[in-house]
Amino acid sequence: MKKYTRTIFVLLLGMMVNFHSIAQFENLIQARSPQKSEIKQFEDDGLAHFSYAIYVDEKVILIDPGRDPQQYYDFAKEKDAEIVGVIETHPHADFVSSHLEIQQTLHVPIYISELVNVHYDFTSFDEGDVIELADGVRLKALFTPGHSPDGISIILEEDGVDIAVFTGDTMFIGDVGRPDLREAAGSIQAQRTELAKMMYHSTREKLMKLDDEVLVYPAHGAGSLCGKSLSKEKVSTIGQEKLSNYALQPMTEEEFVAILLEDQPFIPKYFPYSVELNRKGADAYQKVIGNVKVLEANSTPKNGVVVIDGRNQADFKTNHIPDAINIMNGAKFETWLGSIIPPSKEFYLVAASEIELKELISKTAKIGYEPFIKGAFVYSEASGESMPTFDKESFDKNPDAFTILDIRNKGEVDQKKVFENAINIPLPELMERASELPTNKPIVVHCGTGYRSASGSSILHQILKGTKIIDMGSAIKEYNQ
Repeated sequence: MKKYTRTIFVLLLGMMVNFHSIAQFENLIQARSPQKSEIKQFEDDGLAHFSYAIYVDEKVILIDPGRDPQQYYDFAKEKDAEIVGVIETHPHADFVSSHLEIQQTLHVPIYISELVNVHYDFTSFDEGDVIELADGVRLKALFTPGHSPDGISIILEEDGVDIAVFTGDTMFIGDVGRPDLREAAGSIQAQRTELAKMMYHSTREKLMKLDDEVLVYPAHGAGSLCGKSLSKEKVSTIGQEKLSNYALQPMTEEEFVAILLEDQPFIPKYFPYSVELNRKGADAYQKVIGNVKVLEANSTPKNGVVVIDGRNQADFKTNHIPDAINIMNGAKFETWLGSIIPPSKEFYLVAASEIELKELISKTAKIGYEPFIKGAFVYSEASGESMPTFDKESFDKNPDAFTILDIRNKGEVDQKKVFENAINIPLPELMERASELPTNKPIVVHCGTGYRSASGSSILHQILKGTKIIDMGSAIKEYNQ
């Protein structure tokens, strides 16, 4: 099945589903809403991460919690309930979980597949295992490898009826988990083709056999790098996914493997590190935040240590510490920090205010990078370096006078190339591949919206000294229409 044929098929299918099944979908959601229990979905926009609390009879059990456990404690307090356990669907690659902290603080079990081979005390939760939450309410484990070799999904059952399934990273809304993240993930490695075949059987033989009315609650939504085409919706049903999810359509195992491995996004540098950290269990969130060394404002960084400047790109270009990298404090700060900076590499963290500095430290901790912060401080000096701003009129008059660098991912460029003669080096590869760029002309850097180009241009500014580096910034939107 050729690439363009598959693309057209998925688009036509989506149009058909949207036209015919919206009312049916809403009815299915209403029909299968829990009657005895309550499902609370927590969302972390920056990591596109969903975690869950299931509440019933003054008890709460958590699924795939994020690094800071306070929101779960607050929910339990609000319900006047007791947290009785934590379930991990698999050791996550894109964020650090608070499962060990919750266990150590509340003395509750961690439920996880025995296949994960964790370093902490746990209760195995594998195919056929059940957690009895209340009279008629229980959780059942399904072994659903594919994204990882040890992944499980969790079914919420009420009075013998399957109500919802928490699919972790096995199945998303509109997608399934990518199978290529365990090839370099410490001691639990698996080849992508092998995992893709597992995903085929997990979806067909386990998840798709659930009733159409069963609600689907995934661990991630749109924007996550754990899949390639996740929907913006936050909840679905098995029936809706069977209709609209490209990966659940009729096809052979060979066709499935081909379409799943095609056009997967890049793998951030921190992903294998996070898998291992979650397998071992991370230190308590407030403890690690408190251990970060906060320095006096406008401190002088030690030579040779990377500086990550989280300020707005306009402020950065006006004045910044020499050789700093501009990763703006935005929705994807965590992802780009862990994509540009490899694990264990020390760096300074710089912000425009104390409030923003605390926010950046918190985001850094969400991917387990807080031990690598050499020091964090507020920067407000006016005697650093500056960068030129983009002159659209000059560029439009003679674009050939510039080397144009497109730092979007290859898949984005394949879909639409903005400038025909642009050189494509994706942002996560730029530090290693900057020497490939010609330096006989000024280099104009662009991405899709202007966020990534701030980082890319700042990286080149420190590596290619003597070459004029210009960030096109948000002006790219005028060309990318």
